[in-house]
Amino acid sequence: MSEEHKKIIVGDRRPDGRALDEMRPITAKAGVISRANGSAHFAMGSTVAIAAAYGPRELHPKHLQDPVRAYLKYVYAMAPFSTQDRVKPGPSRRSTEISEVSRQAFNSVIFLEEFPKAGIEVFVEILQANASTRCAGINAASIALADAGVPMTDLVSSCAAGKVDGKIILDVAGEEDTEGEVDMPIAYIPRKDEIALLQMDGLLTLDEFKEALELAKKGCMQIHEKQVAALKERYVRVASEIAKKGPVRESAEEVA
Repeated sequence: MSEEHKKIIVGDRRPDGRALDEMRPITAKAGVISRANGSAHFAMGSTVAIAAAYGPRELHPKHLQDPVRAYLKYVYAMAPFSTQDRVKPGPSRRSTEISEVSRQAFNSVIFLEEFPKAGIEVFVEILQANASTRCAGINAASIALADAGVPMTDLVSSCAAGKVDGKIILDVAGEEDTEGEVDMPIAYIPRKDEIALLQMDGLLTLDEFKEALELAKKGCMQIHEKQVAALKERYVRVASEIAKKGPVRESAEEVA
């Protein structure tokens, strides 16, 4: 097979037809799980995540309680049906690692000191995987936490840049993830212009790293807009539902 046939990117077009700096279609919705304090559905192309947030509430087991700040629990998992090959249920080294780095990203934005001895829990499930699952999970979790009313300095937005066929690309997906040279997911806090998470699988020169980082931040800003829009739509929906019920009428006994 010739070198040309091995290439993933041909004529600056990727396998799915996107330009090098183009995101996959993004959809986001808040308030999708009625029994959670906050929840969200987030999709980047065919990578789909759902998140539920609970708390602040009493933390159990009590030995985890911190007298000066809340404890944040973040659990990332992939549904058994999320990939072509069935994912084994239960925690793995990969899911444990992603849970921990994602938790640390949110530690920098949540006002944990406001809730001593309490616990805040986030559960993320990947329903469908086509690369960048930790990014989709973080984006869903951020919306879910805001939907739950957990105070934060800003939403956390996440996407990945990468290197394929020697070219820097935005929002790694499909064979770009499995066959590309570099995958670099980040989590970004727009208001602070701060990186909350950065991981890299592969090697980049300094100039390539700077290009990839700026491209990933650009993608995060697009995601941030979708997150904000999802929360606004949620509040409009709730306000509409309240308005339909009409004003609460006092009983005759209360009036008397």
